[in-house]
Amino acid sequence: MTEVCFVGDADCDLQYELLSRETAREALSTYDLRQPFDNAIALSTVSLGAAVSLCNDLNWYVVRFVDDVLVREPSVDDLEWLSRDLATKVRDGAVDGPETGEFLKVYGLKQPEPTPEDPNPGGPPSLVEPLYVARQDGEIPEYDLRDVDDTVVVRLSEEEFTV
Repeated sequence: MTEVCFVGDADCDLQYELLSRETAREALSTYDLRQPFDNAIALSTVSLGAAVSLCNDLNWYVVRFVDDVLVREPSVDDLEWLSRDLATKVRDGAVDGPETGEFLKVYGLKQPEPTPEDPNPGGPPSLVEPLYVARQDGEIPEYDLRDVDDTVVVRLSEEEFTV
């Protein structure tokens, strides 16, 4: 199964924006939606082609309400995500999936912070400040923009990395 994750813009509630609009709601109605990150919606599709097609079907909403689209394809890597652009290139055969992985965007992952009003906050972690890096000797450079609980690695196309 290929996973797709739509990460919302900071200034909108992605779930509300997508599910309050009939066309997007209908396109998503056959999927089991989950929230792996704050202000994100994820789902599983049957293939990389289906994942890219869904992104294309929702493009009007993606352009307006989504900050990033992540695609995780097990034939490429079980843990690392692909950018939408790279996923499209892999699907089209323009690049070989297992040969991707040199150019990366690494998000920090922060758990919700306790506050005096809510000492035990629940909810999903937040993706914070992406770090753009190139894999060196098969290793991913350490995320050093701030203290984080974990990281999320997204493979990029060379064009996305050099922009």
